[in-house]
Amino acid sequence: MVLVYHTKGAKKFALSYDTNIPRQAGLSGSSAIICAALSCLLDFYNVRHLIKVEIRPNIILDAEKELGIVAGLQDRVAQVYGGLVYMDFGKEHMDTLGHGVYTPLDINLLPPLHLIYADNPSDSGKVHSTVRQRWLDGEEFIISSMEEVARLALDGRKALLDKNYRELARLMNRNFDLRRQMFGDDVIGTVNIKMVEAARSVGAAAKFTGSGGAVVALCPDGEAQVLLLEKACRDAGFLVQRIQVAPSPLPLTEGNPPF
Repeated sequence: MVLVYHTKGAKKFALSYDTNIPRQAGLSGSSAIICAALSCLLDFYNVRHLIKVEIRPNIILDAEKELGIVAGLQDRVAQVYGGLVYMDFGKEHMDTLGHGVYTPLDINLLPPLHLIYADNPSDSGKVHSTVRQRWLDGEEFIISSMEEVARLALDGRKALLDKNYRELARLMNRNFDLRRQMFGDDVIGTVNIKMVEAARSVGAAAKFTGSGGAVVALCPDGEAQVLLLEKACRDAGFLVQRIQVAPSPLPLTEGNPPF
C-alpha cells in the first residue's frame, strides 16, 4: 500500500510500508505502522524536537480512532519508547497531564521470554466484549479487577528490578486469570485459551501480549522447560519464537533515564 500526500507550497512525499508482523495475532501491527509513519513525518518536517515524546502515543491513538479502531495507549507507548517501559496510567496523571507517566527500564532486567501464536487466529474471540460498558456503569467486580491489574503492573516492575522471575511468572498468570474472569471464555476465544493452556501444561507462565491473538510465555525453570514448551506448542499446532527485545531508539534527552 502506498499513501501519497501533497500540499501546495509544502514538501511532498510518498510513503509506503511493508511488515512482517503476523496479521490478527494481537501484536499491534496497525499501530506499529502508524507509529513508524509518525516518526517519518517528524523527521521529514524536522519537528521531532517540537512534539514531546509523552504525547506521541496520544497522536497515534487519535489517528486510529479516526479509522474507527477501538484501542488504548499501552501498545502505542511501547512502540514510541521501545525497549522496556513501565506505564502508570493513574487518574491524576491522565487528568492533569493528558497522558500517563512512562519510565524506561533496562532491557537486561528481562528474563528470556517466548512468543506463542497461531497461524490463523481469526476464529478466536469474535464475541463483542461488554467490559468497557460495565466499567462505565460502575460494576464493582470490573472496577476492583481493573485495580488489581494495575497493582500487578506495579508488582511486576518490582519483580523485574529484583530479578525475581518466579514472582513475575505468578503475576503473569494472575493477569490472564483476571482477564478471563472479566471477559469470559466466549470473548477470550478458544484458540487464545488453548495457547495459554499449552504453556501452563509444562509449568510456564503465560499472558496475552495485548488483547488476544498471541501469548507471551516465561519459563522460570530454564532451557529444559523451554524445550518442553516448544514441544507442547508444536503438538497443539502453535508457533513459538524467542523474543528479542531491542533497546529504546530514543535518545536519553527525549525520555526519562533508563532506570
